[in-house]
Amino acid sequence: QAQTPQQRRANEKFQKEQEARRGKSEDQLKKKTKEVFKAPISPLWLVLLGFVVFGGIIVEVFSRFFLR
Repeated sequence: QAQTPQQRRANEKFQKEQEARRGKSEDQLKKKTKEVFKAPISPLWLVLLGFVVFGGIIVEVFSRFFLR
């Protein structure tokens, strides 16, 4: 059974990772791994919170100055 292009790319990536690890101790490998920062709140919730807070302020200012 022939490999699909996706399988071939995955196998090549795995082979490169294994070659990079060859001959190194676990301590050396752990030092190179980087932790990816993940925000504690999703961007969607930040936008919604900003809309609620600043949207209310904008509506209040608009109503005070333009709807006398």
